[in-house]
Amino acid sequence: MRPEHCVTRNHIEVFHKGLLPSGADRIRLWMVLCGSFLPILVWTGIACFAYFVYNPVVAMAIGGLFALFLTVGFGLRRRARHSVRCSAYGALGGVFDKSLDAF
Repeated sequence: MRPEHCVTRNHIEVFHKGLLPSGADRIRLWMVLCGSFLPILVWTGIACFAYFVYNPVVAMAIGGLFALFLTVGFGLRRRARHSVRCSAYGALGGVFDKSLDAF
């Protein structure tokens, strides 16, 4: 994939599409995080609940699961020849987007 096509609105789908700029503008990390605000709250809430109710080890296991999903998503995008920036943003947005499919 050519670098000029990575990290554009047409290339990356973020959880909340209303926050994306119109056209093929570059997407910044802040835009990915703003579009994924609800999943960030869900992951943080589950980790805090597990920390206080069960044990800090359980919260670390949940964080490890998040890191594993992020690493796998990054690796799959890099294997598909995306740029590093596109892979990082896409993996982060993908983990947040797919984590709410169960709800």
